[in-house]
Amino acid sequence: MKAKLDAIIQHDQAAYLDGLLTQKDPLLAEMEAYAAEHRVPIADREVSRFIEITARITGARKALEIGMAIGYSVVHLARGMGEQGRVVTIDPSEEMINAATGYLKRAGVLDRVDIRRGKALDVMPQLDETFDLLFIDAVKEEYSQYLDLGLPRLRVGGVVIVDNLLWGGRVASGDTEASTVALREFNPYFINHPQLLAEVLPVGDGLGYAVKI
Repeated sequence: MKAKLDAIIQHDQAAYLDGLLTQKDPLLAEMEAYAAEHRVPIADREVSRFIEITARITGARKALEIGMAIGYSVVHLARGMGEQGRVVTIDPSEEMINAATGYLKRAGVLDRVDIRRGKALDVMPQLDETFDLLFIDAVKEEYSQYLDLGLPRLRVGGVVIVDNLLWGGRVASGDTEASTVALREFNPYFINHPQLLAEVLPVGDGLGYAVKI
C-alpha cells in the first residue's frame, strides 16, 4: 500500500504490516483509488481503522472531524459509532463535499453525517454541541487553533486524534517548510497540554492520541 513511504518503521516491517491490512471493502478500496488518482489527502488505512476501533470501544455517539476530503475517515467514524452515532464534519471545498456526499450515501451513513461547508476556523466557533471524539486532519498550520477551539466542545473523557504529526519524518529533521514548523511547534503543545493525557503513536504518519482530563 505505502510501505516505501513509511517514515516510522523499517521498510520490511511496513511491507509486512501493509500486507496484513488488506482492504476487503469495495467502496473503501474505490475511495482509496480515487484519492490516489486525484491526489486527495486522506487518512492512511491503518489510521482510519484505528479511528473506527476507538469510536467503537469508547462508545462515542458524537464526533467532530476537521477536514473531510472525500469522506474516507467519516465512513469509519460513522460505522464505529453505529446507528445512533452522528458525525459533524467540516470542509471548505465544494468539489470534496460533492464527492463525499456520493460516497457517504453509498456507504449508507449519509443520514448520520452533518457536513458543514466552510473553513474550520470560521465554522468551529459556531458549534454549540458537546462531542465524544475530535479528529483533526486539515491545514497543518492551524492545528493549534483547531485544538483550542475543539477542546471546549469535547467532554471530559473524550478522545482527541490528530493525524500527520511526524509529517513524513520532516518534523524530526531540520526542514523549515511552514507546515513542518507548525507541526514541530504543535507537538509539544499537544503532548503537554494541561487538559490532555496525550502521546504520539507510531501509526500512519504519526498519530496524536489523547484523552481530555
